[in-house]
Amino acid sequence: MNFIKPDLESFLIALDGLTDQHTAKWGDMTPQRMIEHLSNSIKLSIGDIKMELEIPKDKIQKAQDFIASEHPMPKNFKASYVVENEALRNENLELAIDELACLWVDFELLYSENEDLKNSHPNFGELNYKQWLKLHSKHFNHHFEQFGLI
Repeated sequence: MNFIKPDLESFLIALDGLTDQHTAKWGDMTPQRMIEHLSNSIKLSIGDIKMELEIPKDKIQKAQDFIASEHPMPKNFKASYVVENEALRNENLELAIDELACLWVDFELLYSENEDLKNSHPNFGELNYKQWLKLHSKHFNHHFEQFGLI
C-alpha cells in the first residue's frame, strides 16, 4: 500500500480542503480533534510527551515489523493512551493545523541534529527517525482517509 509521503508539504496539500464541516467515515473525531491527535503523535515522537511502554518487551519486534510493513492501520482502533474527548487546545481548526506544521518542523529539526536519537512509543517501543517517519506516514494516511482527504 502507498502511504502519504511523510513531509510537511504533502500533509498541508492533503489538509488544504479540510473544514469543520467534514465528517469522519468512521470513528467520532471532529476535524480539529483529528489534527490535534496527530499533533500529539508528533509530540510523542520528539519526546514532548512521555508514556510508559504498554506491550511486553518480547512483542516489540513484531510491533516494529508492522511499522515497516505495507499493512495499513486498522479502522476504529482504540489506543488506550488516547484520551477520549480531550479538551481542544486550539481556538479553531486553522490554528490546530498551524500547530501541527510547527511541530513537524520541530520533528525534522530535532532528528537532523540528533541522528541517533530514539523516542519511545507505548505500542512500538524505542523508535528512530526512519521508524517514526514510517509510523507518522501510516498514521496520517489513516486519519486523512478517515476524513476523505486522500
